[in-house]
Amino acid sequence: QVQLVESGGGLVQAGGSLRLSCAASGNVFSTYTMGWYRQAPGKQRELVATINRGGITNYGDSVKGRFTISRDYAKNTVDLQMNSLKPEDAAVYYCNSQPKGSGSVYWGQGTQVTVSS
Repeated sequence: QVQLVESGGGLVQAGGSLRLSCAASGNVFSTYTMGWYRQAPGKQRELVATINRGGITNYGDSVKGRFTISRDYAKNTVDLQMNSLKPEDAAVYYCNSQPKGSGSVYWGQGTQVTVSS
């Protein structure tokens, strides 16, 4: 199993920045792809950004150019730098871990991001 613990959420004004961090523990060899998803009230969970062990990144269209995902393979952490935040970025952000091929997908407990206008 993989345990994912997020940190760094909070309240920020529109136009501001926040940095989220996720630390993985347990069977980290299965964490081929790690990333972030978010869910706002009344909406489906959506992709924010992912990064795999090859360093290939994937971003949701709404965050391209504003958010940057990075990964420390030695520390088993994945960070999300969020700049130019908008009120519509407010959501619970979830860290995610996926294996290469078949296997279990893991989620963190989520961290709240609130953006005031």
